[in-house]
Amino acid sequence: MGRRKVELKRIEDKSSRQVTFSKRRSGLFKKAHQLAVLCDLELVLIVFSGNGRPYEFSSGNRYFICLGSAVFLGLGLVLHKGIIIYSLLL
Repeated sequence: MGRRKVELKRIEDKSSRQVTFSKRRSGLFKKAHQLAVLCDLELVLIVFSGNGRPYEFSSGNRYFICLGSAVFLGLGLVLHKGIIIYSLLL
């Protein structure tokens, strides 16, 4: 028996939505780890929950810190909502 397609729409039940987020986040981090190992690359993945809480995955030795919605990368870059807003290296 194969898997069925999931209709992509917002899950209305808050509890079910949180469970789905948690399971899919784990799967996404697992795939990110596999990609980093297979392709020999350093990968940083940041996911914000519906409440704005950051969850992060890093495959390499570089570091980063999540504070609120800003991310301070070990490269000296500050990332906010997917946009580099400040470089500490300049």
